Amino acid sequence: MRVLSRQDLERAEHERLSPDASFSDASAGRLVDEAPDPLRTCFQCDRDRILHSKSFRRLAHKTQVFLAPEGDHYRTRLIHTLEVGQVARSIARPLGLNEDLTEAIALGHDLGHTPFGHVGERALSHALARHRGLDPALPESRTLFAHNEQGARIVELLERDGSGLNLSREVVDGIRCHTGPVRARTLEGRVVSLADRIAYVCHDIDDAERAGLLREGDLPAAPRALLGASSSERIETMVHDVVSTSSELGDVSMSAPVWDAMMELRRFLFDNLYSRGDAKWEEPKAYVMLEELFDHFVTHLDEVPEEYRVHDDDKPDVQVADFIAGMTDRYAVCVYEELKVPQSWKRR
Repeated sequence: MRVLSRQDLERAEHERLSPDASFSDASAGRLVDEAPDPLRTCFQCDRDRILHSKSFRRLAHKTQVFLAPEGDHYRTRLIHTLEVGQVARSIARPLGLNEDLTEAIALGHDLGHTPFGHVGERALSHALARHRGLDPALPESRTLFAHNEQGARIVELLERDGSGLNLSREVVDGIRCHTGPVRARTLEGRVVSLADRIAYVCHDIDDAERAGLLREGDLPAAPRALLGASSSERIETMVHDVVSTSSELGDVSMSAPVWDAMMELRRFLFDNLYSRGDAKWEEPKAYVMLEELFDHFVTHLDEVPEEYRVHDDDKPDVQVADFIAGMTDRYAVCVYEELKVPQSWKRR
C-alpha cells in the first residue's frame, strides 16, 4: 500500500483546489519555525493541535445560549463549534477552498469564549474597566475582553502551559477575525465567519423551540418565506446562496436578500431570546459571580495557576481574566462556592 507523504498532499491541493484557495505549501508559516510533519500538511497539524487542546475540551461545558440547561439536547459551545465546522466545510468544498484550513479555523474560532456565554464576556470587560479606573459605560470599556482576541491569545500564548500551540498564521488570523470589523485575510477564514452566523442563528432558534420559548410560527414571516420553515431548510438555503454568490463575486459573500433575511432573524433573536426571556433569567447571577471571582483573584494572584502567570507579569488583571475565561460553567460555580459559600451550607 502506497503511503501519501505531506508533499503528495500538497501537490494534490494544487491539482484540485481553486487558484484562490490557501495552499499549505504557501503558508505564511508559524511564529516559531519547526520541522514540517512528514505525513500531514501544516493546516492538518493545526486542526489536530486544536482538537487535542485543553481549551477545546472545555467547550463541552461552556454555555451557548441556555445557562445550565436541563436536558441533554441543548447545544453547548462545543456542539456549536462542530456545527460551524460542518457548515463551513459545506461552503468551502464546492468553492474549491482548503477544507483543512477551514476546519482548523472553525474548530478554534470559539476557544476564547468565557463561561456562561456572552454574559461572561461582558462581566470580564466590566471587571477589567473597574480595575483600570475606567468608566465601564464607555464603548471602549465594554470591549476590553473580546472572545475572538482571547482565542488568538490562547493558541499563541496560553495553551500547553503557557507555550501556545504555534499554529500557522492563517489559522490564528481566522480565529481572531471570525467576528469584529476586520475580515480574515484568507477566503477560508471568511467562510468560517459566515458559517458561524448561519449556525448560531439557525440552531439557537432550534434550541429555543425545543425549550418551548419560541414556536416556528413566531418567527418573522418574510425571512421564513425566503429561507425556509425549519433550521435544516434555512441552513441549506444560506449555504447554497453563499456558494452561488461567492462564485460570482470572487469573494466570500451572501446575496443581499438572503443576508437581510438572516439579519432580520438575528434581530428577532436579540429582541426575544438573547436579551430577555426565560433563557436569560439566571444571567445576572452569573455576571455577579464572575465579577466577584475577578475581584478575589486579582488580589490573590498566588491562587491563579502558574500556566496563566507565565506571561504579562505587569498585568495581573490580564492574568486573572485569562484564568476565569478558561473556566467551564460548572468549574466557575465550584470555585465560587469554595470561596464564598460556607462548607456547612453546601449541598451534599
